Amino acid sequence: GMEKIRIAVDAMGGDHAPREVVHGAVLAAKEWSDLEVLLVGAPDAVEAELARHGARLANIKIVPASEVIGMDEKPSRAILKKKDSSIVVATKQVADGLADGIVAAGSTGAAAVAAQLGLGRITNVDRSAIACTMPSSGTNPTIMLDVGANVDCTPFQLLQFGLMGVIVCEALFGTKNPK
Repeated sequence: GMEKIRIAVDAMGGDHAPREVVHGAVLAAKEWSDLEVLLVGAPDAVEAELARHGARLANIKIVPASEVIGMDEKPSRAILKKKDSSIVVATKQVADGLADGIVAAGSTGAAAVAAQLGLGRITNVDRSAIACTMPSSGTNPTIMLDVGANVDCTPFQLLQFGLMGVIVCEALFGTKNPK
C-alpha cells in the first residue's frame, strides 16, 4: 500500500484549542486514509475532544506534551523555557523522523522559532519567511512571501524569498516558471 503521510499537529495552539484543532484533525483523518495524524498536547484534553466525535480512528495518535505557549509569550524565551510545550514536541516529531510535517495554528513566532531551533535552516537560506496564498486573476492563487516574519531585509534576502515562492508555487500548483 501507499506510504502513510504523518503530520504532527499542535493540538493546543490556536483559537478554541484543542476542540477546533481536534475537530479538524478528525475530518482530515476521515477524508484521507493514507494520513496519520499525531495530535500533540495534553492527553486528557485531546482524548476528551476525540471522544466527542465517537469512534476512535486508527490513523489518529496522541503524543503527550505538558505545556502550552500562549499568544502573549515572547517566542524565543518561551521555546527555550518550555521544552515540553506542544509546538516544541510537535517539531521534535519531525526532527526525530516520526512525522513528515507540522501543522500549528498557535503563535506563529513560537512555531518559527521552534522550527528554526528544532529543524535548522535550509542551506543558503538566511531567514525563514511566512508564505500565504492570495486570490489572483489567473488560474492559480498567488503566493506572497514574506507576510510578517521579517521587518528589515537585505535585497539578497528578498531574492531568497522570491526563489522560495517560486519553488512553493511549482510544488503546490504545478505552475511553470512562476513570475
